[in-house]
Amino acid sequence: MTQAQAVIETIEALGGIATLNQINQNIFKIKDCVWRTKTPFASIRRIVQLTDGIYKIKPGLYALETHRKRLEMEGIIVQTEKNKDSDEVKSFNHAYYQGLLLEIGKIRHLLTFVPDQDKNKKFLQTPLGDLRTLDAIPQYTYPGIVKRSSTIDVIWFNGNQLPHSFFEIEHSTDIQNSLLKYKDLQDFYVRMVIVADEKRHQEYLNKLSYAAFDTLRDNNRVAFLSYESLDKQYEKELMMQQLDFII
Repeated sequence: MTQAQAVIETIEALGGIATLNQINQNIFKIKDCVWRTKTPFASIRRIVQLTDGIYKIKPGLYALETHRKRLEMEGIIVQTEKNKDSDEVKSFNHAYYQGLLLEIGKIRHLLTFVPDQDKNKKFLQTPLGDLRTLDAIPQYTYPGIVKRSSTIDVIWFNGNQLPHSFFEIEHSTDIQNSLLKYKDLQDFYVRMVIVADEKRHQEYLNKLSYAAFDTLRDNNRVAFLSYESLDKQYEKELMMQQLDFII
C-alpha cells in the first residue's frame, strides 16, 4: 500500500473527513504501509495537499471527494464568498472553531469546557460534549460570576480548575454582546478573547472604543483572534507535537 493510499484509507475510516491531527494519530494503525522517513507527518501534510480525491475544507481539515455530497448535506461546506453568510456555514464555523479551541487546550494539558447548550453540536463527526474534558463548569468563585461565565463558548481551565482563558466566537452576532459579558467578568483575572473573521476586526475595534469598555481597552483585558490565526496556531500545535524535543 502506498502512503497516499494509507492517508485515504485513514480519512475513510474517520468518516471521510479528518483534521491533520486525527490523521496523524490514526494512520500508523495501517500495517500494510511502510514509512521510511524520519518526518512522516511532513509527508502526510504533503499528501493531503497534492493527492487527487482529497480536498481542503479549511487549513488543517481535509475530506474525500467521494464524501463531498454527504458532508455538504450535513452542513460541512467549503466556505466561499457566495455562501459565507448562510446559516449552514455559520453553524459549521461556530462549532468547528469551538472544536479547534478544545483540541488546542487539550494539547496544552489544560481542562476545557463548552456550555451544555452546545454539547450536542458536532466538531466534524464528534459532539463537542465528547471533546470537552469537563462535564460541568467548576465552581471556581462566587456563584454570580460562575453563572455569568457558564455560557461562554469555550473556556480553558488550569490544573487548579481556575479559568485560564475565555473565548467567544462571533461569526455574525453582535460583538458588543460578548464585550458586555467580558465587562461583567473583568474583575476576575483571566484572558478574554473574541474569535471572528478578520473582516470583523475593525468592527471589534469600533465597539471596544465605546466609553462603556474603557477599562477593558485601557487595561488590555480583551484580545481579537482571527479565524486565520486560529487555524495557523492549530497547525503549529500539531507541528510542535511532532518534535522530539522543544527548546
